[in-house]
Amino acid sequence: MNVFLGLVSDTAASAIWAMVVASLLPLTMALTAKAIGGFNLADNAHPRDFLQATTGAAARANAAQQNSYETLPVFLAAVLVAMLFFVPQMIVNTLAWLYVLIRIGFCVAYITNLAMFRSILWGLSIACCLMLFYLAIRVSV
Repeated sequence: MNVFLGLVSDTAASAIWAMVVASLLPLTMALTAKAIGGFNLADNAHPRDFLQATTGAAARANAAQQNSYETLPVFLAAVLVAMLFFVPQMIVNTLAWLYVLIRIGFCVAYITNLAMFRSILWGLSIACCLMLFYLAIRVSV
């Protein structure tokens, strides 16, 4: 863990960058789904129809995209609330980047069809968000 902590800055910019990277994960998964599924320019007229018709890894990448959109608001709110209530910035940054790394692992596990591992990673990513909320509550009391 010390190696990870040494890579995380103690400035608020680090948490903001984690939020930016997390916000780009759904787009990355959409592009991955399209690349795996053989998306071409003609499909751009109805890209959602194209993604709905995909199967296998492309369909799983699309599902990872959708799940990334579903959990993103919780993560963004958790980081902002923790910062608003002055949770120590190093803790916020560490949990924010841990969330991002876990979510990247989640997406890889989803695409490669590692269902149980994917579910564990999902739970861990949500635990990062819940911990940020919990710390904000503790600091505010």
